[in-house]
Amino acid sequence: MMIRTLFLAVTLMFITGCSAMKIDDFADTGPEFVPEEYFVGHTKAWGFFQDRFGTVRREFVVDIQGYMDGDVLVLDEDFVYADGEIDNRVWRIRDLGDGRYEGEADDIIGKAIGERRGKALRWGYDFDLEVGERTWRVTFDDWMLLQDENVMINRTTVSKWGFTLGEVYIFFQRQPDAAVGADVDETSAGGGEAVAYQAHQAAE
Repeated sequence: MMIRTLFLAVTLMFITGCSAMKIDDFADTGPEFVPEEYFVGHTKAWGFFQDRFGTVRREFVVDIQGYMDGDVLVLDEDFVYADGEIDNRVWRIRDLGDGRYEGEADDIIGKAIGERRGKALRWGYDFDLEVGERTWRVTFDDWMLLQDENVMINRTTVSKWGFTLGEVYIFFQRQPDAAVGADVDETSAGGGEAVAYQAHQAAE
């Protein structure tokens, strides 16, 4: 119950405040979000995709195993959707210095570009979405805000040609084998960038 209440509260905050956010606004905020520290170990996430009309189209749970491969952060993400579909994505993330990051995954076009300040990390990336015989290139504007050592919230805007197709909201929590000083409620709902397909459906 505590997780669901917090999830709703931070979602409302994101809905009302993200459009005006700039990464430099978080320069003096804390706790400092360092992805290669936060994501090492087991993290669980709960999320949903909401279309541009405010309708929740899909819910999912993600189990993430993170580890360092030299100086590369590897995130192995297993998604389970409420309708039973499963998916997997593996991210490889590099710290470029000065708060800059780049990330790669199989379905990302080129590289994701990230920038970190204080408690916040912002990612931007594109990928080609195949729908029937057509391919749509869509853009993800991805914000992560660390709340404490164990909890992080995420909002992603999915767009094409600058037109918003929908948004994804995700609540992350480090699990007991990785968490710092917290008991974890493992109650789950019911995974990933396949939500972009739902965004396309909502746009048609």
